[in-house]
Amino acid sequence: MKKAVAAKKSSAKDADGASPSRLIDGRIRELGDWRGEMLARVRGLIKQADPDVVEEWKWRGVPVWEHDGIICTGETYKAVVKLTFARGAALDDPAGLFNSSLDGNVRRAIDIREGEKIDEKALKALIRAAVELNASKKKPAKKRPA
Repeated sequence: MKKAVAAKKSSAKDADGASPSRLIDGRIRELGDWRGEMLARVRGLIKQADPDVVEEWKWRGVPVWEHDGIICTGETYKAVVKLTFARGAALDDPAGLFNSSLDGNVRRAIDIREGEKIDEKALKALIRAAVELNASKKKPAKKRPA
């Protein structure tokens, strides 16, 4: 069985040749305030929770973390850093981290405001749960006829 290429590296490059990881680095520097610091912090926690995570840069500038599908996105707004979990409605959230997009059938989000602390242990558990959910929904490889 052929093993997949290591997922630690970012995938496709943008038109300027920059990898998604470099683009995310640039966004963090560009923000230059608490939002950049928070985006860097949650990025680190995501990588700690899932060392095989793949970083993407989608939808004209949104950092995305994937493993067998999208785990979450990291959007930055004037007043919040928003982590949107693609399939958050299907995840258990015993620590109550989800505080935004609660009415939807699929996504859930965590809005982090300036000065707020992150429950690192709970966030890592949520990331691992999202990865596990994605892996459980992964379609098995098609078998070739003998």
